[in-house]
Amino acid sequence: MELFKKARQSQWYGVVFLLVVTILVWALFKIACPGTFGSPEQMLTYLQTGIIYAVGGCGLYFIVVMGLWDFSIGAVLVLSCLLSIGCSQTMGVFGLIVAPILCGALLGAANGLAYIKLRIPSLIVTVGLSLIYESLSVFASNWAGTRLDDAYKMFGSYPWNLIMAVLAFALCAFILKYTKLGTYVNAIGANEATAKNMGVDVDKYKFLAFVLCSLFVGIMAILYIGYGTAQTPMTGMLSQSLNFKPLMGTFFGLALKKYGHPVAAIIIGEFIISMMFAGFVALGMPVTINNVVTGATLLAIVCITTKRVKGAVVK
Repeated sequence: MELFKKARQSQWYGVVFLLVVTILVWALFKIACPGTFGSPEQMLTYLQTGIIYAVGGCGLYFIVVMGLWDFSIGAVLVLSCLLSIGCSQTMGVFGLIVAPILCGALLGAANGLAYIKLRIPSLIVTVGLSLIYESLSVFASNWAGTRLDDAYKMFGSYPWNLIMAVLAFALCAFILKYTKLGTYVNAIGANEATAKNMGVDVDKYKFLAFVLCSLFVGIMAILYIGYGTAQTPMTGMLSQSLNFKPLMGTFFGLALKKYGHPVAAIIIGEFIISMMFAGFVALGMPVTINNVVTGATLLAIVCITTKRVKGAVVK
């Protein structure tokens, strides 16, 4: 018992815990469907999809750790993918990479400015702006088309997808651990009033967090379009469905941030979710079961990470 208490105090406890969960999830599905789940090749495929959403989850972390929301990331992802397709046709690999990152950063700046200037909840701001971004994606598809040329699909498979993802993860970890931004987003999330009294320019760092969030979604778009090779515009808030897979990884990071390795938690968490999706499909369940897994996982993680106070008003 004493050994367990000491283990829980280790900064690596969270990572080890998630790795154990990963092994258990793999073992359960492997026993249930040994011929259609969990081979080395299939595990690489699960990782391939997991790291795509983990990059987006890293971006969302900067927002959600402060208690804010960004429900425009699905629309940002779609528009960034379409611009990546279009710019790759005129500027090659340079356009493929730079266009979605620049698009993400600019849309993130728009989100941040709107939130700071309008002084209304971030959820309302970003849902409203997502409708605008969805409309822009229709115009982008008319210009760019919807399919990525075969010559530019390198970021949809190994090793280039892994290289891009690792660079994104390293950037996120560096910002969180070694910069003022990383320190202050955590401070604002812990107690915004205290951070403001200590001289932190709260609005500035909230703005930068929105920019970083969508910038990482732009990086995610490079991997996403390379893996899927085509992207159609989404309207009528359909892009909202793309918000939740990155958000699950973010919640894993929040759940285990006290151990000091949120980025690792996001990556492993997304890998676990990817395995679960594949496992249920291997069991013969319809693909729509993914929505059930997504919803149940989100609720479970929020319940685990939220401190409930008896008698408190919940809105």
